[in-house]
Amino acid sequence: MTVPSIRLPPTSAPESPVDVSKLQGLSIIFCYPRTGAPHEVVPPEWDAIPGARGCTPQACSFRDYLPDLRKYGVKNLYGLSTQDTPYQQEVHDRVHLPYDLLSDEKLEFMKGLDLPYFEYKDKKLTKRLSIAIEDGRIVKYWYPIFPPDSNAQEVLQWLEER
Repeated sequence: MTVPSIRLPPTSAPESPVDVSKLQGLSIIFCYPRTGAPHEVVPPEWDAIPGARGCTPQACSFRDYLPDLRKYGVKNLYGLSTQDTPYQQEVHDRVHLPYDLLSDEKLEFMKGLDLPYFEYKDKKLTKRLSIAIEDGRIVKYWYPIFPPDSNAQEVLQWLEER
């Protein structure tokens, strides 16, 4: 499948949106529902949603495996959620991510690729999944993902076998 041309703001330069369809080489985009804010009490109903919990461990595992992913040819790595860029910037800085997060606040990427989602507190949140895109075409996807912190290792295993 070809990725539609959709421009999404990255945490490092929100004024310069990234068009994923135009990225050259191999890109990995991992989608996650939402990250919690510091000192936020996670309500029990969030934990009751299958696959909802674990966004920060997923992001941190991609952070930790980034050198290995690069070794196997990943040129671009992004996390993506429907949270706005200022919210994403906080978690980006707090957990020291060496890659950008993309905001799909307007749900364009989710709708353009018909990604699975769920609703929580009147907001649509992308279900946890990852996509490998090479020169604008989807070449592999991972869904569902559990546990979340194993996702980077799954991607790395695929790269090693490729």
